[in-house]
Amino acid sequence: MDCDVLIVGAGPTGLTLAIDLGKRGARTILIEEKERPAFLPKMERINARSMEIYRRMGLAGKIRAAGLRPDCPMDVYIVLALNEPPLLRLHYPSVEQAQAETRATNDGTLPLEPYQLISQYTLEPLLKSVAETIPAISVRFGCEFLSLRQDAAGVTARVRTSGGAEDIRAAYLVGCDGGTSPVRKQLGIGLSGEGNLLALRQALYRCDELFDLLPIGNGPGKGRHYHVADDRATQLIMQDSTRHWTLHSIVDTAEEMNAAFERTVGVPVKYEMLSCDPWRQNLLLADRYGEGRVFLAGDAVHLVIPTGGLGMNSGVADAIDLAWKLAATLAGWGGPNLLKSYEIERRQVGERNVGASRYATLGRRKWRSLWRPNIRDATPAGQQTRSVLATMADVEQRKSNEMIGAELGYRYVNSPIICNVPGGPEHLFREYHPTTWPGARLPHVWLGDGTAIQDRILGGYTILKLSGTKADASGLEKAIRLRGAPVRVLDIPDRSAREIYGHDLILVRPDMHVVWRGNAPPEDVAQVAAIATGHFAAG
Repeated sequence: MDCDVLIVGAGPTGLTLAIDLGKRGARTILIEEKERPAFLPKMERINARSMEIYRRMGLAGKIRAAGLRPDCPMDVYIVLALNEPPLLRLHYPSVEQAQAETRATNDGTLPLEPYQLISQYTLEPLLKSVAETIPAISVRFGCEFLSLRQDAAGVTARVRTSGGAEDIRAAYLVGCDGGTSPVRKQLGIGLSGEGNLLALRQALYRCDELFDLLPIGNGPGKGRHYHVADDRATQLIMQDSTRHWTLHSIVDTAEEMNAAFERTVGVPVKYEMLSCDPWRQNLLLADRYGEGRVFLAGDAVHLVIPTGGLGMNSGVADAIDLAWKLAATLAGWGGPNLLKSYEIERRQVGERNVGASRYATLGRRKWRSLWRPNIRDATPAGQQTRSVLATMADVEQRKSNEMIGAELGYRYVNSPIICNVPGGPEHLFREYHPTTWPGARLPHVWLGDGTAIQDRILGGYTILKLSGTKADASGLEKAIRLRGAPVRVLDIPDRSAREIYGHDLILVRPDMHVVWRGNAPPEDVAQVAAIATGHFAAG
């Protein structure tokens, strides 16, 4: 074998997967057709769950240092132009405000890490630089995937570099190669859902003075998104440097896009268009997440409209789910259900997130449908149009910007590596209610010494003993060790954690999702250990 895992595609999903695998000791080759990360606008916000993941990888500080400075407002506006009074302002806290709220709250309702605005063209080089420092990872840009063939022992990929074609042999291959994924197409896996819903252009501008000019006259203040109330779905997005801006609009040419930018700003400014490309809105989900020793992750399996910010962030969660399962299988202690569970767990989340994006998109369309040609008129009818649209946007636009339930509250259902309990909390897009129901993410809790419980949980399985319980966890610990898996018992005397978690004993797996919970040891510790490590054969 040339490596344990070959990853095709060095976007945020592929890079995150490579870093986590490399840190776990899996020999990884990451290939990317481009010669270098592209300076193109794509995602621009890492959500709370992804920032918790990056914190566990030791990267949250680097990402925040590279991204938008922490004092900048994250407000969202509905506008006619940036030099005119806004029709609506939706206030959202800056990172430093959100961090202060998290420090002052200990009821499990908030994430350990708030969101971070960082442009993909900033994030990708950062993650690439991290991957290149890990000895187990070989990063190869300018290396194009051509084809694959797999057998019972591994996967052989044909690739092309400037030196010609060659074969790479790996135990497993993961396609993180985007919405047009050649790996997915090689496997003959289709996409289902709604495609080509809307055709727009997206342009990236450099305009050094705009951020400092805000507010312009009676216009809106500094913020993150500016939705223009027009009939072209125009939206201006601030990027992490505050000097770069992305504009979306339904136009046909770059010249028309420049005109849209000038209309949106409303006053003369110096600007430079750096790129302008068409794109289409899609709500699509792959029929399968892989085949045999080949897996798919990120945009290769789910394409969403970037309302709600669930695209790249879903890919990061795919990567983390798959990484520890691949590493465990390669290490020899992971049973066959570990890799089988990847599609079962992540496809249901992909389906929910496509639904959440649809929900948010329909909300945005609803308020935009109230635009009328008289919206700028200084007449009672014009005022009525503005008022009705703003009132509707105050309800419907929030659906795009308030997705904490989809971020933190997803729970794996009917997974073969979770001790499933019938029922469970409702899956909500916009609300998060902390729970330790099996399959859920362990809620964030501050401990009495000021540390976060997530920071006390390391890379293997963890059995939490809460509030001084006398329940004996040694049998479960021994059963997991007999499977060869890393496990530790963590005594948490804090009553606050016990009150939020609701049980004396909780088994947490390496990705912070709950496997089992109870107030006494399981009746069959060997069965729970077998389920957790992927060895349980039902029936």
